[in-house]
Amino acid sequence: MRPRRFTALGPLTGRIRVPGDKSISHRSIMLGALAVGETTVTGLLEGEDVLSTAAAMRAMGATIERDALGTWHVHGVGVGGLLQPQTALDMGNSGTSTRLLMGLVASHPITATFIGDASLSKRPMGRVIEPLSQIGASFTATPGGRLPLTLTGVQPAIPISYRLPVASAQVKSAVLLAGLNTAGVTTVIEPVPTRDHSERMLKGFGAELHVEVEADGTRVIRLTGEAELKPQAIEVPGDPSSAAFFVVAALLAPGSDLVIENVGLNPTRAALFDVLRLMGGAIEELDRRDVGGEPVADLRVRHSLLTGIEVDPAVVPSMVDEFPVLFVAAALAQGRTVTRGLEELRVKESDRIAVMRAALDLAGARVTETEDGLIIDGTGGEPLAGTPEGASIATHLDHRIAMSMAVAGLASGGGVEVDDTRPIATSFPVFEQLLATATATASASEPA
Repeated sequence: MRPRRFTALGPLTGRIRVPGDKSISHRSIMLGALAVGETTVTGLLEGEDVLSTAAAMRAMGATIERDALGTWHVHGVGVGGLLQPQTALDMGNSGTSTRLLMGLVASHPITATFIGDASLSKRPMGRVIEPLSQIGASFTATPGGRLPLTLTGVQPAIPISYRLPVASAQVKSAVLLAGLNTAGVTTVIEPVPTRDHSERMLKGFGAELHVEVEADGTRVIRLTGEAELKPQAIEVPGDPSSAAFFVVAALLAPGSDLVIENVGLNPTRAALFDVLRLMGGAIEELDRRDVGGEPVADLRVRHSLLTGIEVDPAVVPSMVDEFPVLFVAAALAQGRTVTRGLEELRVKESDRIAVMRAALDLAGARVTETEDGLIIDGTGGEPLAGTPEGASIATHLDHRIAMSMAVAGLASGGGVEVDDTRPIATSFPVFEQLLATATATASASEPA
């Protein structure tokens, strides 16, 4: 355990750059490993989750190296060319790695065992097992469809048409990735749109993929299998989920005026910034541009007094990972914030509804837990009391709980003690370093 008490450090100023987008980083390694030739990736997020993906693709035949300048070079094996791994694939804490790689393996004639840490081993995989079983893959899983899990792929696999029962970019991506090595057309029907990085990147690598949007907003995604992927040069934009912590911190810390450079603003990911603007947050987009098919901008964020709102459940898929830090923003807003439709948060790295309710309670916020969300009565801009001496926030090995409550500590009178900062390394290994940069007057004008 590595505990730390996060305290108010003054305004956040200057310019910082957050690490690369985690979703895009995962997919760039996977698809690069399935292309024939060399794919280069700059700006890759070098957190433990993405490194787990890279290690797994190496175990299945790809050559993946990082040069001295930080560019990653991926030499792929081609679609259909994955090799039998000689040992279990250790996914660490990464649900994305696990579910997407299950899709890749499912349509190859190999067997792979997936293992993970204590947190990942509690997460259900049944939502991916169901469609992949329909294509012909077979599974031996721990009761409840959990890890450790052994998957035996099938070749030839059966192309399926699958309607997503819940909004999940991971399930959608797993089915599409299985379809890459499946003759015929694999179809995913998505009633509620989710992040579309897989579709954008599959097309970028040369897969034949088409998306139709029906009158009611349902997306029908069709992928023609036995694809030949072409290597790419990928520049990964900054992760909006990582930027979210600094956006909220700057909104809450008096005197803040912070620019966060090169943030990915894919519309399926950026709803948090729209919600914070509705609450009165001063978030300005500078130099909006396109990088590799993804919209990007620099975000200028200034301290703002926020007002509580009722958050539209329709935005949940576009900010599902950002609700923990939104709860922190709501705890300091004026009035009441109501969130609903968050059942998905109960099966993340932790039960993020229950864990954040307990954490905010301990830090002095007024929070009510409901079946599918939280109701938060804010302080009107007054600092939270902070955690009592001798008490600490239980993060449950969840990186987003740890970082969200670190932000709460910056907006508290007595500081917030987090029981373990180690999980932060899974997605944002330089979080604490950037926090020091943004709050250090001497280096405030220097980019991180």
